Amino acid sequence: MSDHDYIIVGSGINALVAAAMLGKKGRKVLILERNDRIGGCLRTEEITEPGFLHDVMATTMVLFLTSPAYAALGKDLEARGLEFAHADLPTGVLRPDGSNVIFSKDRQRNIATFDALSSGDGQAFSREMDKLGADAPFLFSLLGGALWSGSTLKTVARQGWGRGLRGLAGWFGEALVPARGYLETTYRSEDLHALWAPWVLHCGLGPEAAYSAEMLKVIGFAIELAGCPVAKGGASSLLAAFERLINHQGGEIRTGADVEKVVSGSGNRASGVRLADGETLNATAGVICSTTPNQLYERLLSHWQQPLPAPIKESVAQYRYGKGNMQIHYALSEPPRWKANPELSKVALLHLSPGLDGVSRASNECERGLLPAEPTVCVGQPVSFDPSRAPEGKSILWLQLPEAPRHLKSDAAGEIETPADGHWSEAVRERYADRVEAMLARHIENFGGIKLARKAYSPADLEAMNMNLVGGDPYGGHCGLDQFFLWRPFKSSVNHRTHIEGLYHIGASTHPGPGLGGGSGFLLASSLK
Repeated sequence: MSDHDYIIVGSGINALVAAAMLGKKGRKVLILERNDRIGGCLRTEEITEPGFLHDVMATTMVLFLTSPAYAALGKDLEARGLEFAHADLPTGVLRPDGSNVIFSKDRQRNIATFDALSSGDGQAFSREMDKLGADAPFLFSLLGGALWSGSTLKTVARQGWGRGLRGLAGWFGEALVPARGYLETTYRSEDLHALWAPWVLHCGLGPEAAYSAEMLKVIGFAIELAGCPVAKGGASSLLAAFERLINHQGGEIRTGADVEKVVSGSGNRASGVRLADGETLNATAGVICSTTPNQLYERLLSHWQQPLPAPIKESVAQYRYGKGNMQIHYALSEPPRWKANPELSKVALLHLSPGLDGVSRASNECERGLLPAEPTVCVGQPVSFDPSRAPEGKSILWLQLPEAPRHLKSDAAGEIETPADGHWSEAVRERYADRVEAMLARHIENFGGIKLARKAYSPADLEAMNMNLVGGDPYGGHCGLDQFFLWRPFKSSVNHRTHIEGLYHIGASTHPGPGLGGGSGFLLASSLK
C-alpha cells in the first residue's frame, strides 16, 4: 500500500474533523478504526424495534453546529446529505411534584417565564446573557482555542491592557465560581436552580465544581441561540456525510483495523503504525491518535524504542477518569403525554430532577460508588422535531443518566444488591433501569401501556462498545479544573503534541475537552501543514 501523509487512529468526531480539514489542504489521510463502524460515540441503530432509530450514545449537535469546525466544513457536509432538525424548546426541567420550567429559543419568552417564577429573575437572566455575549470573543478563544500559542497570549495581553491587570484577574476569578454559588446568588427561584443545575453534569462536572457556573452561562447562551439540534435520521447521517467528504478528498477509511502500536522511523519520530494482524502502514507526515492517554501511552507506545520519560509515565499513572454514564432507550406506541404540562412533549432535552440539591446529592453518591437513590435523568424526545426516527404515530425516548458509578460499592437507596467485585452486571443494570422507569411512569400518562421495548446500557456496556469510554466515562477523563484547559491531559501538555516527533494526541482527553464540537481535531489540523 502506498504511504499516506497522516494516519489517524480512531474515528470519533475529532478524528473525522481532523481528516476532513487535512483533506481540504490536499493531504492524503488514512483513518483506522478497530470497530466495525466509524463514529466513536456517534452511533445510530434499531436497538428496540424495527423502524425505531436510536442514537445509542451522543445525540445533541449544538456544539458541532456552533463550532469553528462546522464553519469550515458545514457546506461540504450539507452537500453530502447532512441536515439538522431543530426544536423551538431546547430544554426544561420537571420536578417530582410536577412543577416544571420550559426554556425557549425566544429571549422575551424566557424573561417572562423566569419573572413569573420570581420577579427580577428574567431580567437577571437577560443581563447575564448580554454580559456573556459581550465577553464571547475572549471567552470562546480560551474555551476552544490553542492555549499555548502566540495568538492566545496576544488576546490575553489585549484584555489585560483594556481591563487592567486587576480587572483581568477579577474576570478569571469570576469564571472559576461554582454553579451552586452562582445560581443561589443570581436567581431567587428554586425552579430556575433546578432548570440549570443538571447541565453541569453534561460538562463532566458537579454543581460545586470550580468553573461550573461559567459553563452554565455558556450552555444557556448556546442553546438559546442554536437550540438542541439533532442530525435528521440519526447521528449516523453525520457520519455518512463525513465519510463521503473524506473519500471525495482522496482519503481512506478502514474499519476492523485494530492498531497494535505506533512504529518509529529514524530517530525518535513516529513513522506509521502496525495493525494487530501484522500489517505495517506508513505515514510520511505524522500519526494522530484520538484515544485516551492510557490507550496511547500504555498500549500504542508500549513497544516504543525508548521508555516513556518519567514525567509522562507519572502523568499517565495519575490521570483520573470521571463519572460513568448510562443510557436507556424506549420505543413507544405513541408520543408521551406528560401529566404536568402537555407542552413538555415538545422539549428536546428534558431533565427529571428534584433540583440543585438533588443534582448535588446524586452526583456525590455517584462519585462515592453508590447508585444514586434519585438520579438526574435527561430525557431526549427527538421524534417531536425529527419524525424520521420512528414509524408514523409512534415515538422514542433517549435517556441519559450522567451520574452512573464506574465502580459499584453499594446502592444509596439500599434496594439493589451490587456485586462484590464492583462490576456492573446485567441484573444491576436492569434493576436500576427499573428505578428510572418508575420515575418516568409517575410523570407520563399510561406509560406502561405505550411502552413497546426498552434497551439499557450500563457504563460497562458503553466501555465494551468504545474502549475510550473508561468505566463508561464519556468525557475522556475527569473534567475538574486541575485536569482541564492548560492542564489537559497533563500538566506538561502543550497543545496536541507529544514528546515524540510526528505523533499527535486528540480527542476528549485533550483540550478543549469532550463534546461533539470536534475542537481538538480542528485545532490540530489547522496547525499542521
